[in-house]
Amino acid sequence: MNRKSLAPLDPDLAAALPALRRAAVAARELSIRTGTPFYVMKDGRVVDLNAEASGKRPGKTVSRPRRRRAR
Repeated sequence: MNRKSLAPLDPDLAAALPALRRAAVAARELSIRTGTPFYVMKDGRVVDLNAEASGKRPGKTVSRPRRRRAR
C-alpha cells in the first residue's frame, strides 16, 4: 500500500502553518516586552502564558460595573 504525501499541493497552504508559528512567537515576545497577558487555549481553558511562566497567579477576572439603584 502506497502512502500519499500529506503536504498540500498549493504552496501558500504549505507555508501557512510555519507562518502561524512565527506569528505566535512574535506575539509572545511582544507581550513579554510590553508586560501584557498572552492568552492561549490550553487543555480546553484560556490561560495567560506570561503569568504561568513568571509563577504569578493570574489576575482577577474583570467583572461588570455595578448598576446604581434608582432612587
